[in-house]
Amino acid sequence: VQLQASGGGLVQPGGSLRLSCAASGSIFSINAMGWYRQRPGKQRELVARITSGGSTNYADSVKGRFTISRDNAKNTVYLQMNSLKPEDTAVFYCNVDGYSGSLRPFGSWGQGTQVTVSS
Repeated sequence: VQLQASGGGLVQPGGSLRLSCAASGSIFSINAMGWYRQRPGKQRELVARITSGGSTNYADSVKGRFTISRDNAKNTVYLQMNSLKPEDTAVFYCNVDGYSGSLRPFGSWGQGTQVTVSS
């Protein structure tokens, strides 16, 4: 299963970006989908996660500003990021887990997309 992330870029503080991540390949079902980020000099951390049932959880630092959603028909997860701050600057990675077409569990990472918040 491959993940293709897109939507990163350079934005001014207070601006918005929308990240997308599409899963492709032999997929039987997808469980959780999530976004992580790695800020310069920091470890990778969870930003937001959404289950197959639609339950979500967010890092405290992004609550009220970021919204995760998914389109099950497209095997795609989104991250709408509003009121961006310079400290949100990071490489964002999507993560998906589920079962492949051969009914084997999988966990896949996207290639990472750079988000830079700067004036």
